[in-house]
Amino acid sequence: MKKSLFLLGCLCLFLAINNVAAQERTYDITQFGLKPDSKKNASPVIVKALAKIKSECKDGTQAVLRFPTGRYHFHEAGSAVREYYISNHDQTNPKKVGLAIEDFKNLTIDGQGSEFIFYGRMIPLSLLRSENCTLKNFSIDFASPHIVQVQVVANDPQQGITFKVAPWVNYRISKDSLFETYGEGWTARQAGGIAFEENTKRLVYNTSDISCPTKGVTEVAPRVLHAPKWKNERLIPGTVVAMRTWFRPTPGVFLSHDVNTTLQNVKVHYAEGMGLLAQLCENITLDGFSVCLKGEDDPRYFTTQADATHFSGCKGTIVSKNGLYEGMMDDAINVHGTYLKVIKRVDDHTLIGRYMHDQAWGFEWGRADDEVQFVRSETMELVDGVNRIASIRPYDKEQVHGAREFYITFAEALPAEVNEKSGFGIENLTWTPEVLFSGNTIRNNRARGTLFSTPKKTVVEDNLFDHTSGTAILLCGDCNGWFETGACRNVIIRRNKFVNALTNMFQFTNAVISIYPEIPNLKDQQKYFHGGSKEGIVIEDNEFDTFDAPILYAKSVDGLVFRNNTIKQNTDYKPFHWNTNRFLLERVTNVQIQENN
Repeated sequence: MKKSLFLLGCLCLFLAINNVAAQERTYDITQFGLKPDSKKNASPVIVKALAKIKSECKDGTQAVLRFPTGRYHFHEAGSAVREYYISNHDQTNPKKVGLAIEDFKNLTIDGQGSEFIFYGRMIPLSLLRSENCTLKNFSIDFASPHIVQVQVVANDPQQGITFKVAPWVNYRISKDSLFETYGEGWTARQAGGIAFEENTKRLVYNTSDISCPTKGVTEVAPRVLHAPKWKNERLIPGTVVAMRTWFRPTPGVFLSHDVNTTLQNVKVHYAEGMGLLAQLCENITLDGFSVCLKGEDDPRYFTTQADATHFSGCKGTIVSKNGLYEGMMDDAINVHGTYLKVIKRVDDHTLIGRYMHDQAWGFEWGRADDEVQFVRSETMELVDGVNRIASIRPYDKEQVHGAREFYITFAEALPAEVNEKSGFGIENLTWTPEVLFSGNTIRNNRARGTLFSTPKKTVVEDNLFDHTSGTAILLCGDCNGWFETGACRNVIIRRNKFVNALTNMFQFTNAVISIYPEIPNLKDQQKYFHGGSKEGIVIEDNEFDTFDAPILYAKSVDGLVFRNNTIKQNTDYKPFHWNTNRFLLERVTNVQIQENN
């Protein structure tokens, strides 16, 4: 009897294993004629491979596409061509995409440590309308980045700057005597930049954004140029400058309308926009995702043109852990929604709302039954109560794709004061996520370390903020410029180490931790923007190692705790910040600052 039961158990186990195997199909990219370390253009091969996988793997079937370890080259020719509207990017279309992964379920892309190299002006990878997908074990880079690296050779206060161009940069002097760079299908003229210390790869103290005028440039030796109009005494010989434009057409990874997405051990070494941009996604996990250099010996000093990671109008949970973020031209992470501005009150139940910022429009904003609230732009005060969307449709287009205005009918009657004359924004509360940002290192980047604007629980813990140059952590909210929502209600910032933030001045850079909603008319504000409970924002058990004074700036907060933190003063730089207060608070109530060392 026991033997029969044992055999029956073995049979069941065998059938279960076979069933799992039948439900999973593994593909090797070499099956499609693409070998590692070859010069073959991977773009058209990927198009065919993904089409075959989709045709063979129906709903429920798990599929794995593996790349044998090596280097793969993706060119614009033969790539997927898409019209994408991407939050916080320039809305240029059409776009070329290296790996366009759309409408999949249960797909894993496993690079097995491979390098994906891109050419031209491409989105390396997009994942749209997909569920339970995993991207892992590969890196993204461009053969010819659009950011240009040069090194100062000589600096004469009267004669200008002489600089050497990095060996991987293709350049020429234009007919109108400007320094011009080019690559496969693109040209650029960089007029500004960021300066890095030669030995540390940190931003040069008190330089911020610099101008790099090259009118009248001449070549004085091979790859050595003299720019007579470029004058900046802080740029001593040896200084490395990442020269850049403000153009950001393409992120490295684009996620849209996905559910349950995981990225493991993925590295973005360069992108002409964000490293990763996610919009209208639910549940994203980044584990070991990094926007970083290729190591200590990497000759480059820069990574992405903008934020390392950016989450716009997402919901569920965002987990970002164990990552390295360095050398990027903006935040390591930015989490927010987007206010629509009320441009017309049609009737007591209907408004027309508009995307206002030129880099944020053309994509879905909300759905029927989504919960919303209204904010007065001048004072950033909320109208009491919430409402729900009964119906929503594009107003200036036939379809949502590419729309900028929406015709929205609400379930409940609208407050009388909400109209186009009073200056109101609409915030979608349904598309807001919980956030865990943990165990990451952020260093040697421009502007800020992290930015959070969500009413759901946000935990920032066990991170190292090392020379973020501007504010390390920013809680914002803005219905006037960027139109990025919204108020933070439940934030815990704990066990982080902050080393020499504020070496430069950028927007919202008032202290190491800056709670800085954009409020044009603070004096007439009656309510508070952030917080709303006794311990709405808690900052505890952190270590601040700083050369300057400001540690915490807060504006319009109800419920702020700063406790059990350690502040160490160093002499690494000369203090220069306009804010000479450890704690500077404007319209803040229910504050506890206690037991700090």
